[in-house]
Amino acid sequence: MRAAFAVFGIVSVGALLVTAAPAWSQAQRLVRIGALTEGFGPTPWMVGLREGLTELGYRERRDFVIGVRFTRGNPGELALAARQFVEQKVDVLTVGGGPAVRAALAATSQIPIVFIGGGDPVSLGLVKSYSRPGGNVTGVTTMDLELAPKRLEMLRSIVPALKKVLFVYDVADPYTALELKGYHDAARRLGLVLVERPVRTREEAQAALGALRRGDVHGILGPWAMSLNIPGHVLETGARLGLPTMFSEPFYVEGGGLGSYSTDLHGSGRQAARLVDKILRGTPPGDIPIEVDNHIHFALNLKAAQALGLAVPAEAIRRADRVIQ
Repeated sequence: MRAAFAVFGIVSVGALLVTAAPAWSQAQRLVRIGALTEGFGPTPWMVGLREGLTELGYRERRDFVIGVRFTRGNPGELALAARQFVEQKVDVLTVGGGPAVRAALAATSQIPIVFIGGGDPVSLGLVKSYSRPGGNVTGVTTMDLELAPKRLEMLRSIVPALKKVLFVYDVADPYTALELKGYHDAARRLGLVLVERPVRTREEAQAALGALRRGDVHGILGPWAMSLNIPGHVLETGARLGLPTMFSEPFYVEGGGLGSYSTDLHGSGRQAARLVDKILRGTPPGDIPIEVDNHIHFALNLKAAQALGLAVPAEAIRRADRVIQ
């Protein structure tokens, strides 16, 4: 299995824990927190979670440890990674939004689960309600899947001449249907052509993007899900063909993508630390209301725009929360 264990950047296959500790009254022992993602390493929300716990008085490596497992874009390995955390008897399981939540729920009905990110947890069937989620789960939602229409709108604002946009996605990902609907609605409203390329394997994703030629489309949307490493392939293809790319994570903008429109997951992690604190103080997770992180950030890479020969409208630059030059 490729799922690895990391301590915020240090890969340690076969080990379990990262570290962090709580200043709560009941325990004088190290609290073990499992952190699970389908990403390619420790994510911004994990860093934010650690910082949030520290701000609440928990001392890392004295009060708490955070064990990280990431499956490098392979959602099929999430179930095994979640079961391993359960077997290692972590005290709290924190997971990224999306398939990782379902993997955690399938692995345990006893260990508290705190999710960070994703779409509407009620409509996705993850919780009963925002006020009383029930069971062993609570979390911070970024409503990121619901941001898809705005993400396409922001790409159009950066590239006014945009007419045809490619969207390659993992057809097996259950969350893509919501994202795809949002893009359909936005494309219809904006008068754009959405070119869909459903794929099932990493090889299919590479082939779909590898076959693309200049002029086939005028821009590419990176999917929200990291499965099959499609966002990474989109980033490479955009650079190869000189095409504008839009993502749901600023990480890809830092890597040369044109723009991103999303919640700041670092802040979401800090927000989730308060929920973890409540659990450690004895509140059942199902009684802790789901929180929504509404802090949306628009990141724009003007260096990438210059390389593409794009003259980004001044209004789009003014709207950006972060500009890379």
